[in-house]
Amino acid sequence: MDKKIIGIDLGGTTVKFAILTAEGEIQQKWSIETNILDEGSHIVPEIIESINHHLSLYNMKPEDFIGIGMGTPGSVDRKAGTVIGAYNLNWTTLQPVKEQIESGTKIPFAIDNDANVAALGERWLGAGENNPDVVFITLGTGVGGGIIAEGHLLHGVAGCAGEIGHVTVDPDGFMCTCGKKGCLETVSSATGVVRVARHLAEEYAGDSKLKAQLDEGYDISSKDVFEYAEAGDLFALMVVDKVCYYLGLACGNLGNTLNPSAIVLGGGVSAAGEFLRSRVEKYFAEFTFPQVTESTSIKLAQLGNEAGVIGAASLALDIVK
Repeated sequence: MDKKIIGIDLGGTTVKFAILTAEGEIQQKWSIETNILDEGSHIVPEIIESINHHLSLYNMKPEDFIGIGMGTPGSVDRKAGTVIGAYNLNWTTLQPVKEQIESGTKIPFAIDNDANVAALGERWLGAGENNPDVVFITLGTGVGGGIIAEGHLLHGVAGCAGEIGHVTVDPDGFMCTCGKKGCLETVSSATGVVRVARHLAEEYAGDSKLKAQLDEGYDISSKDVFEYAEAGDLFALMVVDKVCYYLGLACGNLGNTLNPSAIVLGGGVSAAGEFLRSRVEKYFAEFTFPQVTESTSIKLAQLGNEAGVIGAASLALDIVK
């Protein structure tokens, strides 16, 4: 029997698991709730318990597996297999994840940051088409990313490579939680889109359903902004254009610096689809020089929620190298 790999996508609300072939085909998947009580001390024991339970269900043994890969929030020491500072998991102290999971499952284990593993997933089996040079940007509550250059995921000297959300797109812009102004995250995340809408609404005098919603004090979401824009609301179109300008600027800088085959847009905001992609591409073309404009494409992510488990599982393939 060909050996399998296990992927784990650890999130603040759920832990997703998958058993895959070495070619990346998902054969089984399941999930459990993330138990963040007692400073997150139950998370790893419950992951171990869930893996062992499912292996016995499927009549499988540790030696049937090449390894386990996991994507996690927080700061990851890949070599030591530890995580710290994953605040949505209540992990404020150093967590010896690799040591615990290897001793609890008897299967080799590898770990990386969640945005990085989503990038690996999209590169391997999604929009990246397994090309050696791919950039992935995830547009969710925040903005994360991963850079794969010449076949290698970039980490940087302090593990901060691929923090695309903190590329400056407006030096006089909004304050970011990181402490500086004008980060891409402040204008292109789900909350950033709403922030741009509120900011532009102050000066907009025309007729607009979106503007009326804001003026009435209703809560709006980034999804609302894109839906109003697609319906032809002029103010909503103005907001979307501004967001796509910032995204196109960031993508242009990444394109000119790295010249990947594709810059892949994923995460909740990317659900706006072609309406978003085509506008980002228009600005990308403005901010890149011709050879990059022609060779680097702007694409939408294809794997959705499965990018995390697929990319995490691919980490296990490197254990044997």
